[in-house]
Amino acid sequence: MTNLSDLLNSDLGKQIISGIGKQTGATQKETSSVLATALPAILGGLQKNASQGGADGIMNALTKHDGSVLDNLTDFLGKGKNVSDDGKGILGHIFGEQLGAVTGSVSKQSGVSKAKTASIIEMAAPVLMGYLGKQTKSSGVTSGGGLEGLLGGLLGGSGGGNVLTGLLDQNGDGKLDIADVASVVTGTNKNKGGGLLGGLLSGIFGKK
Repeated sequence: MTNLSDLLNSDLGKQIISGIGKQTGATQKETSSVLATALPAILGGLQKNASQGGADGIMNALTKHDGSVLDNLTDFLGKGKNVSDDGKGILGHIFGEQLGAVTGSVSKQSGVSKAKTASIIEMAAPVLMGYLGKQTKSSGVTSGGGLEGLLGGLLGGSGGGNVLTGLLDQNGDGKLDIADVASVVTGTNKNKGGGLLGGLLSGIFGKK
């Protein structure tokens, strides 16, 4: 199964980065940095929701986000505000009151302004849901357990349902701050799956 690193480094990933960058006015580097940090958080949030009884709701949502947007990604992203509005709704369902903290942490880690970061992840959310919808169909996923397994596979087996918590509170102080996110990126907290985001960024920018 393709994980996030493979996705972002694929031709599809390059199309996503280019298309979202064009719509938001972000550079490729800015868009890549934001997505490499935000997409694991989005998947982690979905996995956490699925593990807490929300799997049926997510599966229902994925019947709408069936992957057809990937057939003509340029036209889809070209809808601009409609895509962003859809993304806002998706992110609101996933993160609830934590959305501001997630956006702020991603902004600080990526060095991209919070406003631009918000625009990027709003555009990315419907695309990611479309990708998930396509994966559930191609993998024959019909149950909550199967959904959790699929999400775990995309995350490379890192963190399970605690990926979001691990991203936002790496130092265990109960606060959502940039020190927590940096811990994941640099891999300084090995107990919580550190290095996942660093691996994504290294792949995107060709670093060893």
